[in-house]
Amino acid sequence: MRHADTTEMEWSTTENGETEFRRKEVGAAAGGDQLGCSLYEIPAGKRSWPYHYHTANEEALFVLTGEGTVRCDGEEAAISEGDYLNFPADSSGGHRVINDSDGRLRYLMVSTMTEPDVTVYPDSEKFGVYVGSPPGGREERDLEGYYEQDANVDYWENEA
Repeated sequence: MRHADTTEMEWSTTENGETEFRRKEVGAAAGGDQLGCSLYEIPAGKRSWPYHYHTANEEALFVLTGEGTVRCDGEEAAISEGDYLNFPADSSGGHRVINDSDGRLRYLMVSTMTEPDVTVYPDSEKFGVYVGSPPGGREERDLEGYYEQDANVDYWENEA
């Protein structure tokens, strides 16, 4: 049995403007290969990763404690303890978690671990590419980067 005790795991912290959260990568700690799982905690007034969707990886969110709002596919909806949300691997699965409450919001985020994957960020008009290891994966990647959506080049440009 693969096992991870979250009480013995350290939190990692991400902070950038309105984005702030703590995270424990539970799936990786338990040796997960095809299924990722992270425990997230967002303080009052902060937000998760920027609004995005994956083209290859389905995600799901389960609220453990607290309340907030999720922006998903052009809508906002209140979330609270016991709520489960599914985000398909396409534009309809676009999401961002917002803690607009006075307390902390804690939830599990589960994801398939498929690669290659392209993650699209509609608000900033960019996308990320992951080849060799999926988003959240720890293996070395053959190709990884973030690009502007309108930065298009001709197929034959710079070819000998």
